Amino acid sequence: MFQLTSLNLNGIRSATTKGLEAWLATMRPDCICVQELKAQQTDIAGRFEALAGLPGWFHCAEKKGYSGVGIYSRHAPSDVIVGFGNPEFDAEGRYIEARFDTLQRKRSIISSYFPSGSSGEERQAAKFRFLDAMHAHLMALKEERDFILCGDINIAHTQKDIKNWRSNQKNSGFTPEERAWMDQLLSDDPARGGLRDVYRQLEPEATDAGYTWWSNRGQAYANNVGWRIDYHLATPALAALARSSSIYKGEKFSDHAPLTVGYDWAF
Repeated sequence: MFQLTSLNLNGIRSATTKGLEAWLATMRPDCICVQELKAQQTDIAGRFEALAGLPGWFHCAEKKGYSGVGIYSRHAPSDVIVGFGNPEFDAEGRYIEARFDTLQRKRSIISSYFPSGSSGEERQAAKFRFLDAMHAHLMALKEERDFILCGDINIAHTQKDIKNWRSNQKNSGFTPEERAWMDQLLSDDPARGGLRDVYRQLEPEATDAGYTWWSNRGQAYANNVGWRIDYHLATPALAALARSSSIYKGEKFSDHAPLTVGYDWAF
């Protein structure tokens, strides 16, 4: 079984001081996609190139202490793609793709960190530009290869995915426009979307058990007032290989919880 984890670190230095590496050594995923590194290549060098024996590949933001994504993998990729060809968002370090190609098939694992629009109208507008660009990219990519995109999408798709859905309908992450974008991406029509929400495929009725992020305000974590905004989004062929899912809440490495899916994927 191929174990694939996704986790927003909210800072790789912070997450490792909270026990992330020891957990990885015990959990032993085959691959972990991480988001929000908040580190530059110079910060990674000599300390974070590998975690618990897993070598890593990274896309750091130009701005210091901001964004950044990475992939740590037990299996060496055949190629690594840094960025998705959009200068505005590639400068923010939001996309890295590890390709595992053979003569028989083309498969990718992607780690992506979608923008948040919670800081105001300007960033919400940027988020919508990102969603448009990412949709076009994913639609083109799925024509040439199967993939699993792991990441902090910063969107709760349905009422099942957020505790206080009524009061959040005008807030970034649960606006009608963002949810409609998810509807399109996950529609059965391959021309419009055709991807699968792997956790929801495995756990169709899960509500609060599926939350992966909690605000630091008040007692959100203690009361499980959460959002499900971390996903595995996959092409149908790879989604069909998913067998198990788990969200680890035994320790807090950041304000997100690790989401792990086991796939019947043989390398």
